[in-house]
Amino acid sequence: MKLGIVGLPNVGKSTLFNSITKAGAQCANYPFCTIEPNVGVVPVPDERLEKLAALYNSEKVTPAVIEFVDIAGLVKGASKGEGLGNKFLANIRETDAIIHVVRCFDDDNIIHVDGSVDPIRDIEVINLELIFADIETVDNRLSKVKKLMNNDRSAKQEYEVLDRLKKHLEDGKLAITFECDNEDEEAFVEALGLLTRKAVIFAANVAESDIADDGASNQYVAKVKEYAKSTGSEVFCLCAKVEEDISGLEDSEKKEFLDALGLKESGLDKLIKASYKLLNLMSYLTAGEKETRAWTIKIGTKAPQAAGKIHTDFEKGFIKAEVVNYKDLLECGSLSKAKEKGIVRIEGKDYVMQDGDVVLFRFNV
Repeated sequence: MKLGIVGLPNVGKSTLFNSITKAGAQCANYPFCTIEPNVGVVPVPDERLEKLAALYNSEKVTPAVIEFVDIAGLVKGASKGEGLGNKFLANIRETDAIIHVVRCFDDDNIIHVDGSVDPIRDIEVINLELIFADIETVDNRLSKVKKLMNNDRSAKQEYEVLDRLKKHLEDGKLAITFECDNEDEEAFVEALGLLTRKAVIFAANVAESDIADDGASNQYVAKVKEYAKSTGSEVFCLCAKVEEDISGLEDSEKKEFLDALGLKESGLDKLIKASYKLLNLMSYLTAGEKETRAWTIKIGTKAPQAAGKIHTDFEKGFIKAEVVNYKDLLECGSLSKAKEKGIVRIEGKDYVMQDGDVVLFRFNV
């Protein structure tokens, strides 16, 4: 999973990136300090892995990972190449979802690119540039399809969908709110790779004084949450500076620090939960002496496709899956005892994977 961290200059996105990846991206109080996208791979916290590894005496533990990309700041006119717009648009196309950092705190010492704090304005600035870029994508496709309309019936259908989509975008609406008439249209629009079709998580960057109540008393956060409802986006609050402060702490120190602030979890933990929820993801587990590992899949994935996450041969030659629930396995104390109790199931090609399944795939190629 690749998530792009975006936002106007000086809203705290590079500070956030630094804290969650410990990658040390350059961060300064002026626009465009991040010129090239910085990439960091972050392990997904999963307490189940260590417990399973202890049960199997595994040599190696491999968590699921999320790849974060810190993308250069955006300004008005980015879709036309202003600022670092072209780089921004090219890099954001490669992500699965967008983490949109919005400034929800007042601080006269930190310059805002537009001179004042207004999260909805900031969101709309970026959305408008992405809409302009999407209109250009649709226009390019329309010109190609138009040439084929006389001899190709499907081209005419594509043209009608594109024409509706263009009008939708020109009304200032995001592609993610565009309603398709059927599954074929849905697949066609999805294949266009439109920027405003991507799922979005708004990271409301608040002052330290606002994180204890999760931004409940912050008027800026309230506005962001209301805005997010219109597109089905997720919202979570964090203080990027606090996240940066705790990023280098040991787990025990980190817990003490969070307790002192009245927090149950870090911003990174909240971000990962929001990402999994928004993208409809879950994890299944594999375990053995050599390795215990988490694999991220879409909710609703069937066993053969889940096996394909490990290796394409596993999917092609899928025979069956030996499945046991993680908690049941731990309670039994070993796989052999779980089998004795009859709680290890043999599942076929139509089995829909569940979060926390511990699986052994059988295949033949």
